[in-house]
Amino acid sequence: MSDLLIVYHSRTDGSRQMAQSALDGASTECRTMLLRAQDAQPDDLLSAKGYIFAAPENLAALSGEMKAFFDRCYYPVLGRIEGRPYAQMICAGSDGSNAARQLARIATGWRLREVQPPFILCTHAQSPEAILARKTLTRQQHEDCRALGQAFGAGLAMGAF
Repeated sequence: MSDLLIVYHSRTDGSRQMAQSALDGASTECRTMLLRAQDAQPDDLLSAKGYIFAAPENLAALSGEMKAFFDRCYYPVLGRIEGRPYAQMICAGSDGSNAARQLARIATGWRLREVQPPFILCTHAQSPEAILARKTLTRQQHEDCRALGQAFGAGLAMGAF
């Protein structure tokens, strides 16, 4: 059983790095588990006390693999995880707000409790080459993601949410 489950999907490594940095911060505060979206199952959600979801925005929408995770897990946990806290991290080339809205709507259906506004990291990738290239987060971006994880983990550990 983990206190915090971090589920991520990443094609170009940006979201994976965000999730890993959040894990690094959270693991100093609580028990954590990091899973790729394609590996996460309903039982993983049921056994955690809170969640961080990290995904890229693709074509102004939540990535397909992350959406597949939500599709696969939605009904098996519906009505069983209500009130648990969540946060989200979106890696986007230019905006990210639509993916964040989509994820928030799914979380609202599960009756999860948002404990911070969506964290959107904009890579400013605009050309096909830049969009498809492997992403490398800056030191500050890693630290921001680490801080998010640490704060979330501390909140869980203290029973604040």
